Amino acid sequence: MKINRVLNNNAVVIKEGNTEKIILGPGIAFQKGKNDLIDQAKVEKIFILKEENKKFQELLETLPEEHILLGEEIISYAEEKLGIKLNEHIHISLTDHLSFAIERSQKGINIKNKLINEIRLLYHEEFDIGLWAVEKMEERMGIPIPIDEAAYIAVHIHTAKMNFQNVEKTVQKAAIIQDMVDIISSDLNIAIEKGSMTYQRLITHLEFAINRYYSDQDFYQLDEEMLKMIKEKHEQAYTCASVAANFARTEYNIDFPESELAYIALHVQRLIYEK
Repeated sequence: MKINRVLNNNAVVIKEGNTEKIILGPGIAFQKGKNDLIDQAKVEKIFILKEENKKFQELLETLPEEHILLGEEIISYAEEKLGIKLNEHIHISLTDHLSFAIERSQKGINIKNKLINEIRLLYHEEFDIGLWAVEKMEERMGIPIPIDEAAYIAVHIHTAKMNFQNVEKTVQKAAIIQDMVDIISSDLNIAIEKGSMTYQRLITHLEFAINRYYSDQDFYQLDEEMLKMIKEKHEQAYTCASVAANFARTEYNIDFPESELAYIALHVQRLIYEK
C-alpha cells in the first residue's frame, strides 16, 4: 500500500482503485510522504473514506495526535470488553468529545453530569469502561479528570453499541427516567435512596418501558381483573404512576397504556413500603 496523503504521524490516506481509505497505526507515517510504502505491521485500523468519515479525516488533521491515540485506545478497549464492534461514528463523536474534555480540564473547567446516577445504573458496563478511560486520561495527560466524564464517555459508547449515531437519544432517555423518578419522589414526598435495589429495579423497568415505546413493541398486557385489583389495592402507587406517566406524555409525547402504569405502580409500591 502506498501513501496518497499524510494526515499525521499515525494516520494516512491511501487510494485503492477509486476507493480512498484512512489507515491508522502508531508511527505509520513517521518521516514518510506521498507514494512511500506503508509498513503493514503498523496497520491497526482501516476506514473506507465515505462522506461520514470525511469528518474523521478533518479531526485527524486538526486534533492533537495524543488525543486521537487516546480515543482509539479507549474505543479498542470498549470493543474488547463488550465483545462487539461499535458503530464507526464513535471514532468521530468520542474522539472529538475527549479532545474538548481534555482542553476543558486543562483550563480547570469541569461540567457536572446531572444524569450520572442514572447512567451508572442503566449502562453499568459502559460506565465501568468510562471509569477506565478517565484513569487512562489522567495518566496520559497528567491532569485530574472528574468522574462525571465517565458518564459522558459511557453515553457515547452505549450509543455506538446500539448502532445509533445520535448521542442525544441516549441522553434523552436517561433524562426522561430521571424526571419521572423525581416526580414519583415528589408525589410520595420521600427521598429515594439512589443506591437501593428498589431504585435500580424502578429505573430498569422504566428504561425497558421507554425502549418498548420507541421501538413500537407491544407492552405487556394485564387482564382486567388484575388491573382493577392493582388500582384498588395500591391506589396511591397507581395514582403516583399516573402522575409520572402524564408528565412523560406532556413533555416527551410518550403514551404508556394502563397495563404499563400498573407495572410501574408495583415498583412505586415498593418505595411506599420502604418509607
